[in-house]
Amino acid sequence: MRTQITESAILPALQILGEKYGARLGSNVPLARYTAARLGGPAQALLELQTVDELVEVISLCWKESVPYTLLGDGSNILVSDAGVPGLVIINRTRQIRIEEDATPPQVWAESGVNFGLLARQVAQRGLSGLEWAAGIPGTLGGAMVGNAGAHGGELSANLRLAEILHRLDTGQGVTTYREEWPVEKLNYTYRNSILKRNTGQHVALAGLLQLQTGDRQTIQNRMDQLAAYRKRTQPPGAGTGSMFKNPPGDYAGRLIEAAGLEGVKIGGAQISPLHANFFINLGNASAADFYALIQQARQTVADKFAVQLELEIELIGDW
Repeated sequence: MRTQITESAILPALQILGEKYGARLGSNVPLARYTAARLGGPAQALLELQTVDELVEVISLCWKESVPYTLLGDGSNILVSDAGVPGLVIINRTRQIRIEEDATPPQVWAESGVNFGLLARQVAQRGLSGLEWAAGIPGTLGGAMVGNAGAHGGELSANLRLAEILHRLDTGQGVTTYREEWPVEKLNYTYRNSILKRNTGQHVALAGLLQLQTGDRQTIQNRMDQLAAYRKRTQPPGAGTGSMFKNPPGDYAGRLIEAAGLEGVKIGGAQISPLHANFFINLGNASAADFYALIQQARQTVADKFAVQLELEIELIGDW
């Protein structure tokens, strides 16, 4: 059953946002076009934000006025329920990048709404190495910071040096917010996890500073091309959520699902990819419920056959 949030409960905050952002504040907006899987019911309210200052202002208001919010970037690594999302959905469109080639070592500062794969390509064009592994990774830098994104032996935690964070602080007499720079150690990164992910709703990533190395531009480009070609060979195209499950220790989720005989299995318009079993794809007419049913089937079958409990890498948003 969908969580009910009455209009009156959030109306004061929506009125403030409406006065500030006007027609940019939408109501009952379908979320399928905001997700990589092209799935999801309507957002009760939706607002696209272009700057970090806007992001700070709106999230601070939500915290202070107890308005439930959901923060989305490029819509990868999530599954939004068919019932939609109550409260306010915030689309993070912050896009500023500052490449510091002359720093020692070179580094890049970027806002959390920047597409991470695009950022990797931009620094590579400058002859800067360190993010080749991120070529083709979907999603934003903010999502990568929260989930410690990784591929091809690289992880965000190895590149990140500083994170600019917005914090929620409940003083007992109301909620206040403040911005602070954290060194990477303070984010307590583990495999596909961080303090940001473990404490959802308490902190928001605003920007990050990544360390790079000077390299040969052609060598860097060749490596990125190789990784992009590998990704194209081994991962299905089209609408999907990205890697569905985390790899269990010492094994691979895709191998387990394949060994369980589930490659190519369909429910409704959703399919476990025959190319890579840890990717579920929308054949064009899928519902979020179809995806969720496949998730449950994969989990149960792998648990029954191999006594391994698969843990989701994607985030479920809405009511399930």
